[in-house]
Amino acid sequence: MAKSVPASDLRTKTDAELVEIIRSTENQLFTAKFQNHTNRLDDTSTLRRLRHEIARARTVLTERKSAATATAGSES
Repeated sequence: MAKSVPASDLRTKTDAELVEIIRSTENQLFTAKFQNHTNRLDDTSTLRRLRHEIARARTVLTERKSAATATAGSES
């Protein structure tokens, strides 16, 4: 599994790329959870790392939506 991506790198991605990162990371998390429950996951810190990566990407998307809303609201 790949290392986590810092938020500063996520901010350079487009919204579509962020959504794709979230989807693929959620799939990895799903697989890791199954491996953990069947005692085949070697490094259980993977679960936490994947959850944090999903949260980072979602936070960047939320920041962009909030900024767009604030910009649209100030133009009125």
